[in-house]
Amino acid sequence: MDKVIGTTAEAVADIPDGSSLAVGGFGLVGVPEALINALLAQGARELEVVSNNCGTAGFGLGVLLAAHRVRRTISSYVGANEEFARQYLSGELEVELTPQGTLAERMRAGGAGIPAFFTPAGVGTQVAEGGLPLRYDGSGGVAVASPPKETREFDGVTYVLERGIVTDYALVHAWKGDRHGNLVYRASARNFNPPAAAAGRITIAQVEHLVEPGELDPDQVHTPGIQVQRVVHVGKVQVGIENRTVRA
Repeated sequence: MDKVIGTTAEAVADIPDGSSLAVGGFGLVGVPEALINALLAQGARELEVVSNNCGTAGFGLGVLLAAHRVRRTISSYVGANEEFARQYLSGELEVELTPQGTLAERMRAGGAGIPAFFTPAGVGTQVAEGGLPLRYDGSGGVAVASPPKETREFDGVTYVLERGIVTDYALVHAWKGDRHGNLVYRASARNFNPPAAAAGRITIAQVEHLVEPGELDPDQVHTPGIQVQRVVHVGKVQVGIENRTVRA
C-alpha cells in the first residue's frame, strides 16, 4: 500500500517512447513541474500529451516541447507559447483542439470507464463537422484535418459525440498526499489535476506535503488512492506569475 517513490527520476524511469500522458495544471498553477523535468532528463520521445495547455517557454510541458519530445497534443489552449504555435504551424506538431470543458470531461469519463458521451459544445462548428487542422504541411496548407463526429438530437437539441480519454500515464501535482496515494489539491490547482489523475493507467503524483495514512480527512480527499500508483514528495513549490502587469 505504500506508494511512495524516492525520487522523481525513479518515478518516471519506465515511461517509454511513444507514451500518452495526461498532465494536470492550468497556466502556471498546479503543474507537475518536477515530474516533467525528470521526464525531460529521462529522454522519452514521441510523446502524446493530453493537457489544457502545453506549458510556457521554459516551464512545464514547454520544456518537453522545446526539446522536440512531443509528437501530438490534445489541448484547449495554445496561446502564450510561441514555440507551440511555431511547431504547430510548421507541421512539426499534431494538435487536436478541444473545448476546455469537453477536454476535462473526456478525461473524467475515461477514468470512470465511460467510452463516449454527448455534449452540445462544438455543435455547428468544425469541432463537430470536421476540418480542424490537426497537422499543417509547413507551407500554410492542411496536411491532416479532423474528421466529422457523430451528432444526435435529444429533446430537440443537437449534441456531438466525444470519446473518453485514457492515457498510459498521468502526471499530477497535489498539495497533500498520503502514502496510499490519496490526494488533496489546493485552491486553483484543483483544475485539470483530478480528471488527469483519473485518466492515467499509471498515475504519478508529486506532492508538496507527504502525510501518513489516516491524517487526511476523507471528506477532503479529491483524488482517491485507488487512482494513484506512485507518489513523490517534492516539497513546497513556488508558483510564478504568467503575465505581470505594473504601472509605468
